[in-house]
Amino acid sequence: MARSQSVEDYLKTIYKLEQESEKGVSTSSLAEGMGVANASVTNMLKRLSAMGLVNYESYYGTTLTAAGEKIALEIIRHHRLIELYLKEMLGYSWDEVHEEAEKLEHHISEQFEDKIAEMLNNPIVDPHGDPIPTKEGVMPVIDSEPLTGLSLDEESIIIRVKNQDPELLRYLEEQGLIPGVKIKITKKEPFNGPFQLSIENESFTTIGFAIAEDIYVMKKENG
Repeated sequence: MARSQSVEDYLKTIYKLEQESEKGVSTSSLAEGMGVANASVTNMLKRLSAMGLVNYESYYGTTLTAAGEKIALEIIRHHRLIELYLKEMLGYSWDEVHEEAEKLEHHISEQFEDKIAEMLNNPIVDPHGDPIPTKEGVMPVIDSEPLTGLSLDEESIIIRVKNQDPELLRYLEEQGLIPGVKIKITKKEPFNGPFQLSIENESFTTIGFAIAEDIYVMKKENG
């Protein structure tokens, strides 16, 4: 079935918003995520519902059907594989890959997707640590939690950076806060104040609470 880029973008955004909410996705949150007016969202949701891709009822929120989720995961897989390919094979930095992948994700064939995956040894995460859905449409579950939930001096490894704002990513890289790096909190200021971090037991940096919320870590087992 031929699909427009707009349809794919809506399904991808609904999927991501569903993961952050226990209820259906509201029209206002979807409008914010898509950068369009509420009226435009309502019209598209009616269209997607008629296509059998979403469950939509006014005032009750929107959820993806199985068919809609399958398409969303396919596009997310394209996007994250492309991001990793751009970084590992073409030398893009991790703050550059998102915008490029946004342009390319709708236009690659399944054969090209397979070739990229094979070349990258079938990866499970993209450059930011986000999981890459399998070809069968399964989203891997990666054990991690926000940095803000750690206790003082509890060692962990950065797994994922949720916010993909290019300026933030460049800042984090300058501070040495990238996936795979070992860190621990050495000082917490009260009332959602800043965090002082030890990086690989070699250097220190301080970041704000809002940034710490976007850094996901896995606790390092002792021994």
